[in-house]
Amino acid sequence: MPRIAAFLRDVLPGVLLCAAISAAAIALDRLELHIFGRAWIEALVIAILLGAVVRTAWSPGARWLPGIRFSAKTLLEIAVVLLGASISAQTLAGAGWELLVGIALVVAVAIGLSYALGRALGLSRNLALLVACGNSICGNSAIAAVAPVIGAEGKDVAASIAFTAVLGVAVVLGLPLLAAPLNLSELQYGVLAGLTVYAVPQVLAAAAPIGLVAVQMGALVKLVRVLMLGPVVLVLSLLSPHTQPTHAQRSWFTSVQRMVPWFIIAFLALMTLRSAGLIPEAALAPTATLTTLLTIIAMAALGLGVDIRAVARAGTSVTITVCLSLIALGLTALGLIRLLAIG
Repeated sequence: MPRIAAFLRDVLPGVLLCAAISAAAIALDRLELHIFGRAWIEALVIAILLGAVVRTAWSPGARWLPGIRFSAKTLLEIAVVLLGASISAQTLAGAGWELLVGIALVVAVAIGLSYALGRALGLSRNLALLVACGNSICGNSAIAAVAPVIGAEGKDVAASIAFTAVLGVAVVLGLPLLAAPLNLSELQYGVLAGLTVYAVPQVLAAAAPIGLVAVQMGALVKLVRVLMLGPVVLVLSLLSPHTQPTHAQRSWFTSVQRMVPWFIIAFLALMTLRSAGLIPEAALAPTATLTTLLTIIAMAALGLGVDIRAVARAGTSVTITVCLSLIALGLTALGLIRLLAIG
């Protein structure tokens, strides 16, 4: 008990600071919804931007740092674990194996192209990986999940999220305008939206102007695309020098434990439980809400570790990488639609 009390005394100030910033972000998100009828910039993006603004104006002292670090790492890892409860393998059954394989290939190709573009444009390995995974899988959630696995710094996370967030809004607004020039049916457009738009709510917003079929297909494809997060993070954890075992560690269990972070194993376990129907339906909505809240708090913590001026200095290369990566992703998605002759 004394240790727990001491731990709480250490982390509580920083966690409360991150929670306060998160509350402000959620309030602004609700204000957007009230004024515009939809939230163009998600609360977790607002949280990291607000955190970065606070950090630029004021450097938190030693009293705040333990809680900020705890929020940025441990709370984020818990959020990734809980994300597994929102994904069910049953969702895949209605899509058909050809589309499923196609989505996996599109994600893999897009990650490779985005990473190569980022490195060619001078981005660091970690920043290029964050941009690649964010663009190719599910935007901010993918960036948040990949960051602790590859040991990314807060400034890299903030830069990748900030620029993908801005472009994400542009895609929601601009993608529906391409349906007619590209002669896409509702079904085809739904696949395109599901493969290119970052967040699930943004997919629905981008597909809604085209029709109900586009919304339904877009949501399905997007959920399958989100499923790629687990395998991608698992592969990165095996390849990352931050999780490689030393030669002195002989046991299989210890090696696996060090190669694969605990939260990835827990994520896959929860996804398995959800697929087996062992997680009560009544628990899904509260779990999703808690996942969102923890992620927003973690994003605020990451923002508090970043000076906006440092992000701005790296902005041009990141912006070009994100834009070119998104174009490559869109072209790859269109190629899949034509190849599979999706109606």
